Amino acid sequence: MNFHEFEHDGWEKLPKRYHDAFSTLTTQAIGPLLDSVLAKKGTRLLDVATGPGYVAAAAAARGADTVGLDFAAAMVAEARRNYSKITFKEGDAEDLPFPDSSFDAVTMNFGLLHLGRPERALAEACRVLRSGGRFAFTVWAKPEEARGFGIVLGAIQRHGNMNAPIPAGPPFFRFSDADECRRSLLQAGFQKPEVRPVPQVWRLQLPLFEIMLGSTVRTGALLRAQAPAALEAIRAEVTGLSRSELPMPAVLATATKP
Repeated sequence: MNFHEFEHDGWEKLPKRYHDAFSTLTTQAIGPLLDSVLAKKGTRLLDVATGPGYVAAAAAARGADTVGLDFAAAMVAEARRNYSKITFKEGDAEDLPFPDSSFDAVTMNFGLLHLGRPERALAEACRVLRSGGRFAFTVWAKPEEARGFGIVLGAIQRHGNMNAPIPAGPPFFRFSDADECRRSLLQAGFQKPEVRPVPQVWRLQLPLFEIMLGSTVRTGALLRAQAPAALEAIRAEVTGLSRSELPMPAVLATATKP
């Protein structure tokens, strides 16, 4: 199984669990994300990797003419159930099913992390934007700042195997680096890239270990690939270090199509 298939299969199984675990966290970045693309009444906006449709719904509430797209049929179905008046389509971020210059704005909220060819997705976002249109994406900050990931990955490093056999994909924290965001956006054809942090706090409704094990694709697969004794040691450390509130800042990158 290649990385694209691995991520696709994983997200087909996660709509409800993702909502329960992450909805109160990932929605914190929506306001800054939409502000950065100047989403307002009449804006033709595409939300790529829309998941359950949170960003698309917030854009529509601002009066934007919104389309949400996701590669997982289960996520598209969930988005349609949640927001029946918004258009949602099944499609691939790396091969967008829209003509050139179709949109005024394109957004992607934490979706870039789950793509096998993120460079291709950035180029596609540029292609479907009109001249002067704006693109913005969010990713997690580095694990030492986004403590939910830092706690879990640190425990795996100490007690398990970070090289467990799961499909290889791009580095998960590649775009946590502002210089890498700028370089990639320029390479994709954008201009005037800007990168800034977005403070977020994760108020956990479920145990951190259980969330990462059962409500994520790549991190969950890495945990499930550990030997039983190692997994129990990881669980114990994560449980001991976790708190009811954790800092989970995002990185927001924005650019304009020439």
